[in-house]
Amino acid sequence: MYPTAVLTFFLALLASFPAIQSVAKGNPSAYEILQEYDFPVGLLPKGVLRYDLDKTTGKFSAYLNGSCGFSLEGSYQIKYKPTISGYISKGKLKQLGGVSVKVLFVWLNIVEISRSGDDLEFSVGIASADFPIDNFEECPQCGCGLDCNNLRVSNLRTKPFLSSV
Repeated sequence: MYPTAVLTFFLALLASFPAIQSVAKGNPSAYEILQEYDFPVGLLPKGVLRYDLDKTTGKFSAYLNGSCGFSLEGSYQIKYKPTISGYISKGKLKQLGGVSVKVLFVWLNIVEISRSGDDLEFSVGIASADFPIDNFEECPQCGCGLDCNNLRVSNLRTKPFLSSV
């Protein structure tokens, strides 16, 4: 095959997947994508390496260098798997995978996050909790959350977990 034919084939193949975006030079970051869908950047920890987003379906995946965990004031422990996935639309993240929270002594998967005005509702399926959106203006850091280098960040404001029934 001639080099121009190979190049043409390769370009045609790339053009057949226009809806799928991955972080690369010139593309928005995963944090900017969150903002495009009316979410704060602090839903993801610092250090997202790349992401995939199919804008036609909203299916996304964000990739970290490994598992990530930290505690937030108010005694919440959060864990992220190396891959976080789900579906994103304006003000809603659903069918989430890869994010969990420790409630009392049990780890529960966060399956949905919805924005309602200035609040975010986090659902674990059987229960949910609302948090003011300004709690998520800053990205937490793996290992230390928002309290790195012993610098205290204002208390995490919450509304207790409520039944989703």
